[in-house]
Order: sequence, then C-alpha cells, then structure tokens
Amino acid sequence: MTGLRDGFAGPEPLREDVARSLCPAPAPPPDLGPRRTRHELANEGGMVELHESIAALLASRGQWRQAYHHLRSALDLLSTQDTPRVLEQLRHEVNRLRREHAEAREQSLRDSLTASYNRRYLDERLADLLAVDGPGGLAVGLVDLDWFKQVNDTYGHLLGDRVLQRVVDLLQEALPSGSFCARYGGEEFVLVLPSIDAARAVAVCEAARIRIERFPWSQLAPGLRVTVSIGMAHEPDTGQHASPSATAEQQLIGADALLYAAKQSGRNAVAYRSASEVHIAGLGAERRAGARLLGY
Repeated sequence: MTGLRDGFAGPEPLREDVARSLCPAPAPPPDLGPRRTRHELANEGGMVELHESIAALLASRGQWRQAYHHLRSALDLLSTQDTPRVLEQLRHEVNRLRREHAEAREQSLRDSLTASYNRRYLDERLADLLAVDGPGGLAVGLVDLDWFKQVNDTYGHLLGDRVLQRVVDLLQEALPSGSFCARYGGEEFVLVLPSIDAARAVAVCEAARIRIERFPWSQLAPGLRVTVSIGMAHEPDTGQHASPSATAEQQLIGADALLYAAKQSGRNAVAYRSASEVHIAGLGAERRAGARLLGY
C-alpha cells in the first residue's frame, strides 16, 4: 500500500480522467463583444442626446426624412442598453413626429387669417376631383365680397379681417358632405361642391348668399352691411374627363365670367348657366324683373 505516513494509509490520488468527469471545467463566459468603459458609455449617452436634439430641430423645420434618420441613430445607440425602454421610446417618438408632420401639412394648406383652405389645396383637390367620376358632376362657386374696399376704408382693416373670417364661417355652414371653402385671393373665395347636380348647386350658393345678407353685421360695427356675389359653374358628369388641370382652369374661368355677370346684375346675386343661357338668382334677379316691368 502506498502513501503511508506515520503508520496510516492515505487515500489514493484520483486519476486525471476520473477527476475531470466528477468536476468538469467551468464553461467559458458568453461573448458579449468588446466591453465598454464608463467613459465610452457616457460618450454614447451624449451622442444619443445630440441625435435627439438634431431630430427635434429638423422636425420643427419640416425636414422629416432627416429627422427620422437622426432619431433612428439615437435609438440604435440606446438599443444596446435597455431594449424594452427603447422600443417604447421609438413608438412614442415616431408617433410624435408623425403627429407634428400631419399638423404641419394641415397648416401649410390653410389660410392663416380665415382658416379656410388656401389656393394650393384648392388647385390640388380640384384637379383630383375632376380626374374621377362623381355622380351629378362638380360645381365651383366663385364668391366675391361686394364693395369690400369701402368696408376697409370706412371701418379699418382689423374689422375688415373680422368680416372675412365671419363670411368664411357663413359660407362653410351647412355645406354638403365632401364640399369645402378655399380662399382664392383677397376677398375672393371658392366653394367646391363635388357629386352634385346643377340645381342643387345653385340652391347651396343661394343659401350661402342669403345667410351672409341676413347676418346682423351691425353687431360688429354700426351701419355695417355685407353682401356677396357668386358665379357658379357646373361641370356635369359625362364619364369622360379631359386633362384635369385644363378642366379645373376652365371651370374657374367659367365661374369668374359668371361672377362678373352677377356683379353686372347689381351684386348680391348668384349667376349660373342653364341651357347655354346665363341666369341670375337672388337680389339681382329681383332687380332684373323690376327693370323689365318698368320697360328698361
């Protein structure tokens, strides 16, 4: 017997292969990539804030593509630290940028004074409407405030601005579904009435004219009176459309010619075309009937 010491026998040493089977070597640690120092992590945090600040600045200027790029870079840096928080932040930031983008887009299509749509939206939307078939056709009413220069000269431009805002409210009141009002320029506005026949379009324009005529304008200023003249052009649905841009331009030109006819009738009237003849509705029609009775 080996391993005798002081008359006693000690345990025999284990063979190497038996020792390995009983006590296997610990597994190597997982490869986590290069370890970052505190200084590197701090630098990453600074870069995250820098990308977020640049993204916010670009978004405020409407440069949405570049803002998304910097936001994506910031989130890529954060993704190595806290994945659940990063995913939630990504969703929050993307929703914020989308909301701000939609708000900026809407503001770019609105007139700053009256909040009606502007000429840019009018041109885009009118071309789209004329490019598709719509039951009944499409009507465009060109609206002009009568003697508006006198309103500004007598009461001042601040009250003139209030008059424009109120006129837009009255024009938009009770419009058919899908219709809208846009500022054409100065004191001129356009009512766009899709999917409507000519008779109903005349009725809508005449109702708007009456609302404006009967509004208690003296509440804004003593002696104030406001009326409008409207030229209404109707494009029937034939199932065959010409070039949308050319047709839109022609319809606005036609509405402008009818607006001139409404003014020539004495203003505060709606002019429209039926069977190739110009007809007048409203106060202008009453004046014409009275003139015929008197032999003029």
